Amino acid sequence: MLDTAVHNMGLLCSRHKRGNQATTEENDRAAEIERRIEQETKAEKHIQKLLLLGAGESGKSTIFKQIKLLFQTGFDERELQSYTSVIHANVYQTIKTLHDGAKELALSEADSSKYELSADNKEIGEKLSEIGGRLDYPRLTEELVQDILKIWRDPAIQETYARGNELQVPDCADYFMENLQRLSEANYIPTKEDVLHARVRTTGVVEIQFSPVGENKKSGEVYRLYDVGGQRNERRKWIHLFDGVSAVIFCAAISEYDQTLFEDENKNRILETKELFEWVLKQKCFEKTSFMLFLNKFDIFEKKVSKVPLNVCEWFKDYQPVSTGKQEVEHAYEFVKKKFEELYYQNVTCDHQDRVFKIYRTTALDQKLVKKTFKLVDETLRRRNLFEAGLL
Repeated sequence: MLDTAVHNMGLLCSRHKRGNQATTEENDRAAEIERRIEQETKAEKHIQKLLLLGAGESGKSTIFKQIKLLFQTGFDERELQSYTSVIHANVYQTIKTLHDGAKELALSEADSSKYELSADNKEIGEKLSEIGGRLDYPRLTEELVQDILKIWRDPAIQETYARGNELQVPDCADYFMENLQRLSEANYIPTKEDVLHARVRTTGVVEIQFSPVGENKKSGEVYRLYDVGGQRNERRKWIHLFDGVSAVIFCAAISEYDQTLFEDENKNRILETKELFEWVLKQKCFEKTSFMLFLNKFDIFEKKVSKVPLNVCEWFKDYQPVSTGKQEVEHAYEFVKKKFEELYYQNVTCDHQDRVFKIYRTTALDQKLVKKTFKLVDETLRRRNLFEAGLL
């Protein structure tokens, strides 16, 4: 009996020892997890959250791609190759938009003959329009490129292209048509420039973490930039990103004052941008958030403003031209800038007057300008952080 008791006590001691060992291992694992969480939390505190907002077609995604090229490793060959189908799709969609637009204008305009394709090109136009309406597109070939060039060079299509603002013709049309031969090569791999021009509507949320390159190759600040779809049906996905934002970068395509929305052809794009900017400014979670307004697509704006009066847009109806050439472009730009400034201050209460607000003239396709702009944004945000820490 004594032997049995001793044996049982030994078993209990052994179990207790194993139990203690297991508890110690669990505690060690828990402590390690806590340590990692604490490290990640500390790291997260040093990451500033930037939100890239704006209406559809405002150039947000091009800015996003530029950040990847400028402050990260850029696009590897696999990523570049993935854009081939996107670029080919852009070409087919452009030709379909112009072909179908020409047919509509031929039916609705008094001088309908100038929108009618030549007899030789009508069948080709129908074929390309059918391809452009598919869900999947064939790879560009030399034969298809010759057909596309015939349609592109047809006087009726060029007349239609001149009215592209009425037809949702993408900004990349000219660029890709000029490079068609290269795009159709058997071993074609998109260049960085091709990728920047490629148009894909952003759906959902994409993010990138970066540190702007300064003179010493490191700015000391780390940013996480979020890009979200700008079309109306995508905006409901914005809300959950609004908390803890250091700065909102709002893109406004100022060249679109004579264009309508892709999703609502009765709505002027600049008026949509105006209303969206107002809505964002009024969000309670942005009371202390810095605002960086990018007046984007200046390259298109400066070419357009001498041909299309700024006052065709309801918001700009009080605009009066004062000159011509570069002087007039600057005058028009300053007018638009002032409109956005007034809009900002109309929607900011006295409590928020100390919120940082900066306006930048941008062209998303211009890498040097985007780099310079983000250096200025970085400097502004670093100064604000130093001020809030009482170091300025």
